[in-house]
Amino acid sequence: MNGKETFMVETLTRELITRLMEERSISMREAMDIVYSSKTFTALNNLKTGLYFQSPAYVYDVLKIELLGGAHE
Repeated sequence: MNGKETFMVETLTRELITRLMEERSISMREAMDIVYSSKTFTALNNLKTGLYFQSPAYVYDVLKIELLGGAHE
């Protein structure tokens, strides 16, 4: 992963954590645990998926679907 891709992944990760905290009224630690243990985060870090190149809203929707027990592949 080059610097630009790393920046994009980190920016999206921060956005996911922030949105989870706001929508679920949970702590940063709880939101981080959810994001970092998710399949969405794994996919975000796999450049072959192209997920890192999507909008924050789209990636958050993917995470929400995963958390509801749905598939996102």
